[in-house]
Amino acid sequence: MNRAIVALESVVKENPTYRDGLTLLGRAYYRRGRYEDARQIVSRAVAVNKDDEIAWLVLSMAMLRLGDNEKGLETLKGAITLLSKVSVNGYRDYPDWDRNGLVRSSIRTTVHLATKGLEEKENLLRAAETLLTRLDEEENFQRMELPREKRREHGAG
Repeated sequence: MNRAIVALESVVKENPTYRDGLTLLGRAYYRRGRYEDARQIVSRAVAVNKDDEIAWLVLSMAMLRLGDNEKGLETLKGAITLLSKVSVNGYRDYPDWDRNGLVRSSIRTTVHLATKGLEEKENLLRAAETLLTRLDEEENFQRMELPREKRREHGAG
């Protein structure tokens, strides 16, 4: 993770508006427990792209970790709303996104816990972290599956 952070810091320094660079760096900071750095960098990410649902999600989680609970909860609710709207077939150019419904299920769990408020803060954070993992897993699956399907369409496998 530390090597990834160094590489991403270099990318962001060279091109501060590079697509997803700020968000990826913010996620890496978050995963290392560098919540203030994560908050700062994903704040820049949403300033560059107000529709970056992943950056909003990471921002909300960093805020909650830093004790900015009310604003973090509201930001999380907004992030989940945005993610719910875009996480459909065609998301990130994958025509058959979330075929098994794991992302949608994780979104529902996070929404349910968010409606309970801050009394479920730790569970809410775990649910949001799981949601990010599910998004990554689905994207990795799509990257692997899509080329296989294309090969089958062309009789190669």
